[in-house]
This record gives sequence, C-alpha cells and structure tokens, in this order.
Amino acid sequence: MFKAIAIFKQILPFFMTLCLWRLSVYFWNPAGILALIPIFYYTFVRPIRGFVLFGLLFCFLIDYRCNLPLFWTCFYCLFYAINEFQNYLDMEHTDNNALYVFMSFTGVGFLLLIISGLTWTNLINNVWLFVWLSILYTPITSIDNWAKQ
Repeated sequence: MFKAIAIFKQILPFFMTLCLWRLSVYFWNPAGILALIPIFYYTFVRPIRGFVLFGLLFCFLIDYRCNLPLFWTCFYCLFYAINEFQNYLDMEHTDNNALYVFMSFTGVGFLLLIISGLTWTNLINNVWLFVWLSILYTPITSIDNWAKQ
C-alpha cells in the first residue's frame, strides 16, 4: 500500500499536467491553458527532477493548440533562464505557493498577447484567462500539499 502511495505521489505532477491539458473547453480551459499552473508550480516552486522537459513539451502543445508560434514555450524558457540566474527570490519558501510570482509570469505573458493583437475580444479574453488562472492556482497547488501529507 505504501509503495502505491509513493508511486502516486511521483506521477501526480505529470498526471495533473496531462489531465489539465487534455480537458480543454473553449471558455473554461481554452487549448489546455490551465496546464500552465502545474507546469509553473513543479518547475519553479517545487522542482521535480525531469519535469522541465515535460513542461517544455506541454508549453509547446499549448502553443500548438492556441496557434501561437512558440509563445508560451519561449516565455517558459526565458523565465527558466531568469530564475536560474537570480539569487534574490526563493520561490520554494514564499507565501501562497508563489501565487504572486505566477501572476507575474502569466500577467506579462497575457499583456504581451494583448499588445500583439489589440482588439476588444482579445483584451477581454486574455484578462479573463489571467483572472481564471490566478483564481485556480491555489486550489490546484493545494492538491500537491494534500498529496504530500
């Protein structure tokens, strides 16, 4: 039984990312964008060995579904590079599972998407996605805290 629980704890990040990407619905999870939450969380806040390549693959798959030419993939790589060179911010020990850092990550990304195609529809859609991702960040990351117990 304990071995099954240990295996579950190890595959949870990969399974959660896969499910959130796969369960895409136009209004609630367009192109599986909610998969950015576990991608960010398990890469920067609670790093897991081997998850960076998995996150990179799923950022590419989100870009493919959104018809964005490698936007989230390049943004993920840029943020990963910035995170490796900084010494000031310790995301593993921040409050709220680094919610504000995640909001900065997605906020800058959505701001760039808004500026690139400045229409009312694009503005409303990207603001909605930013708010929705920010709201769902805490419940989704709480699953990890629950599973660790």
